[in-house]
Amino acid sequence: MGNLVIKNIGTIFTGDIKGPVIEGPVAITIEDGKIKSIGNDIPQDVEKIIDAKGMTVCPGFIDSHTHPVFGDFTPRQNQLGFIDSSLHGGVTAMISAGEVHLPGRPTDPKGTKALAILAQKSFARLRPAGVKVYGGALILEKGLVEEDFKELSEDGVWLVGEIGLGSIKSATEAKVMVDWAKKYGMKVLMHVGGTSVPGSSTVTCNDVLTARPTVACHLNGGPTSIPVAEAKRIIDETDCAIEIVHCGNPLSAFEIARYMKNRNSLDRLIIGNDAPSGTGVIPLGIWRMVNFISSLCGISAELAVCCATGNTMNVFGLKHGIIKEGYDADLQIIDAPMGSDGKDAKSAIEIGDIPGIAMVIIDGTIKTQVSRNTPPPVRKIA
Repeated sequence: MGNLVIKNIGTIFTGDIKGPVIEGPVAITIEDGKIKSIGNDIPQDVEKIIDAKGMTVCPGFIDSHTHPVFGDFTPRQNQLGFIDSSLHGGVTAMISAGEVHLPGRPTDPKGTKALAILAQKSFARLRPAGVKVYGGALILEKGLVEEDFKELSEDGVWLVGEIGLGSIKSATEAKVMVDWAKKYGMKVLMHVGGTSVPGSSTVTCNDVLTARPTVACHLNGGPTSIPVAEAKRIIDETDCAIEIVHCGNPLSAFEIARYMKNRNSLDRLIIGNDAPSGTGVIPLGIWRMVNFISSLCGISAELAVCCATGNTMNVFGLKHGIIKEGYDADLQIIDAPMGSDGKDAKSAIEIGDIPGIAMVIIDGTIKTQVSRNTPPPVRKIA
C-alpha cells in the first residue's frame, strides 16, 4: 500500500464521542492503510491526492447487527450482492449476530461449533466488496459445555450470536454459557423482544437482567419491541451496549434514543440494520437510523454518527471506527445530497436527509466513488 491524502476537508466527524468534530479546512494523510496524520501538512511524495472540495469526512459505518451466511449471498432473501450494496450505503464493516439463516443449519453441539468456526475462518479470508465481515457467531444450543467455548476461542471465534435463536431459551441456562463465553474473551449478543423467526423465542427485560450479555440487541424490537418502560430498565440497570436497528419498531427507537440522550449515555448506543430479515435488505439502513435519531431526537449529526462508528468499535474491540492517527483508514466522504435544503452533510442529516456519498475508502483503498444508492452529493471530488 502507498500513501493517500484527502485535502480541503470542510469538517471531520471523528466517530469519537469524546471529541466528535474537527473543523476544517483540514487534510488526512493515509499510509499503508492507516491514518498517519490529521492536519494541513501534505507530504512531498504523495501517490494520490483527493480534493474533498469542502465536503465532510466520517468513518465508515460498522453495522452492528447482520445475518450473513457465506460470501455475498443471503438465502433469507435469495439475493446476491447485499454486502456490496451496503458498501454503497457507507458500511465498511459488518458484525454477525449469527449465521442462523443457513439452510439446514445444524443444531447439535458439534454442528453449531463447526458452523461458527467455518463462518469465522471463511470471512477472515474473504472481504465481499472489501467490507470487513466479522462472521462466526456461535448460536447457543443445548449440550455445549465450557470446554467448547475454550476450544472455539482458541480457533478464533469471538462472537456469540443472539441468545434466543438456538435451543437455549431460559435466561438461567443462558447465564451459565454467557459466563463461559466472557471468560474466554467472547462478546455476547442477546435477542431482546418478540419472536423474530420461527424457532426463535421472546426475550424479556428480566431475561436480559439475568443473562447480562455484552449487547442488548435491537432493544427497539427485532421486529417486535418490549414495552419502553422495560427497555429503560435495561438501560438503567445494566452496563450492556444498547442497540437499535432499522428492522425494528420506530417509535421504540425514538423513545430509547431520546432517553439515552437525556441521561447522557449516548456512548452506549450502537446502531445496526438487522438485515437480511423479513423486512428485506436495506443498504441505506444505517444511514437511515443515523438520520432518524439526529432529525427526530435532536441529536447532533456528529454524535449520531458516533453511534454507528466509534461506539461500536469500543463495544467490540475493533481497530477501526474513528478518525484518529494509527487507526484503519475506513472512511466516507459525504455532502448534502442534491435537492436537499441542507447546505452541507451536517445540516442535511439534522433535517432528515441522507447525505450523498462521494467516496468510500477501506484500509486506505478507494472502494467506490459516487454511491449508486444515495442521491449524488452537491459537490464532486476533484
